[in-house]
Amino acid sequence: MTKTVLTYGTFDLFHVGHLNILKRLKEQGDRLIVGVSTDEFNAVKGKRPIVPFEQRIEIVQSIRYVDMAVPESNWEQKRLDIAKYDVGVFGIGDDWRGHFDDLEDKVEVVYLPRTSGISTTEMKRILSAFDERHVSELKRTLDSLSQIVKELS
Repeated sequence: MTKTVLTYGTFDLFHVGHLNILKRLKEQGDRLIVGVSTDEFNAVKGKRPIVPFEQRIEIVQSIRYVDMAVPESNWEQKRLDIAKYDVGVFGIGDDWRGHFDDLEDKVEVVYLPRTSGISTTEMKRILSAFDERHVSELKRTLDSLSQIVKELS
């Protein structure tokens, strides 16, 4: 009998942490289904992804550990998908520990550790420092350095 694992996420700015959790989830069963949060659902959750939904789901579907990627459009979808896809394991990062314990009446719930040293939130925080003023300052500095190199040549 096939053991199906289900997870969900935004998967914005796809990084090795995302890859690691998908790999570890695939090891929990025979088939991995990944729900990718739509842009509209992310807005409900207060998130603003940088990468559009169509690209995020295409990236996730292209990962060799993923057997199927589906759009996630609301919180209630988890219970519906568990029944629809005959899911045996619901897995997600341990930063969500306790949030999905209510699903234990239908599936085994597994919280996996995150990859240390990387997170989409931290990547976005770092990128946000590069506002227009900083980019302009960086360009002026590079122009100055370029001029100095020309003068020394």
